[in-house]
Amino acid sequence: MEEMILTAIFLTQSTTFIIGPIAKILGMLMNLIFSLVPNIGLAIIIFTIIIYLCMMPLTVKQQKFSKLSAKMNPEIQAIQKKYKNKKDQDSMQRMQEETQVVYRKYGVSPTGSCVQLAIQMPILFSLYRVINNIPAYVEKIKAVYLTFVGKMIEIPESIEVLKTFKNYGMIKKQFENDSFVAGSNYMKDTFIDLLNKASSEEWQTLIDHPALASISDSVSSAYEKLTHFNNFLGLNIGDSPIFIIQEAFKNGNYLLIIGAALIPILAGLTQFLNVKLMPQAGQSTDSSDNKTMESMQSSMKMMNTMMPLMSVFFCFTFPTGMGIYWVAGSVVRSIQQIVINKHIDKMDIDALVKKNVEKMKTSPQKQSFTQKLLSGAQQQEQPMPKYSSKLSQAEKEELVQKAKEKSAEKSAGNPGSIASKANMVKQYNEKNSSSKK
Repeated sequence: MEEMILTAIFLTQSTTFIIGPIAKILGMLMNLIFSLVPNIGLAIIIFTIIIYLCMMPLTVKQQKFSKLSAKMNPEIQAIQKKYKNKKDQDSMQRMQEETQVVYRKYGVSPTGSCVQLAIQMPILFSLYRVINNIPAYVEKIKAVYLTFVGKMIEIPESIEVLKTFKNYGMIKKQFENDSFVAGSNYMKDTFIDLLNKASSEEWQTLIDHPALASISDSVSSAYEKLTHFNNFLGLNIGDSPIFIIQEAFKNGNYLLIIGAALIPILAGLTQFLNVKLMPQAGQSTDSSDNKTMESMQSSMKMMNTMMPLMSVFFCFTFPTGMGIYWVAGSVVRSIQQIVINKHIDKMDIDALVKKNVEKMKTSPQKQSFTQKLLSGAQQQEQPMPKYSSKLSQAEKEELVQKAKEKSAEKSAGNPGSIASKANMVKQYNEKNSSSKK
């Protein structure tokens, strides 16, 4: 039981909250695909396509929310401007209620996009976990490693050999863990963790090292099988493109250079296409928000430029298998986005709003408040009556006097008003004065 808890960080299946169980389910899918298509590159592509197609309903909802947000943002901004300098509790509550009415009018939830992202992100992290740690989830591949790792852990010098590997620093703590005991499953998993990230040159070091001569044939046989599994269009997906290019230059294999360079280039281009296909946020009509909007747009533009460049950099340095996943995911997302954009463009926003408004009017909850806000909005749309500037001074004074008299009459009729009380005092004084006479 203790050995199960103290599992190796990379190879063994993740036990992280939420991500672990999801990764286990995705790993079962990957294991099934590889049993049918025994090539890691093709399995990754099929696996990525299936996962993104399964997540398409969430993607549609997220993009629908983005489009509706662009339409309703001017109304939200108008409410925010209306209560801009009002910090009292009543005004803040009114602002919140009016904002909720707008969201209901467009049929979306303020947390809608966040919820969809909260569902998608663990899936994407788990997806990365499975692809980056194939031996942890695909039984056939782990079985190939175990054909020689079981013998390798019995040779004390093997640890010193592995410490010379480039990625040793990533899992150094595993070698120093108390569970790293000779012959334990933890030790085997730690060896496979490092070998899974080993380059072709490092594999050759294992095969040729004098201390490992007794298992040289087993290591060589395992490496041939793994190379067959890892071969994708002539590229070893366990090696990074930069390493493949360096080795190809030494051997004069220029076709391999082109193939290796295409992976990061395609990653950058497909990422750029994703950015261009994404729906753009609506702009504010309020001139006071121009500076804020310009700053946000500038930041978004910089991020949209940096993301494809980062994709190119990472896919040059990561194993080619990760680059294939990156490209496959971007291509699937681009196709999805084209389909989603066509679907969303056909949406009749006005009809949707009208339908939601009718629901709001007939809904028993907050019906009076909603109708009040809607009627208030309609009244605000009507032009205010204008008084003619051609009235004479006498006519203006007459209008003012009538307004005062009307106001006084209204106040006098209100039993609780000051004017009413003053009128009562006046009547009392007049009555006393007449009785004295």
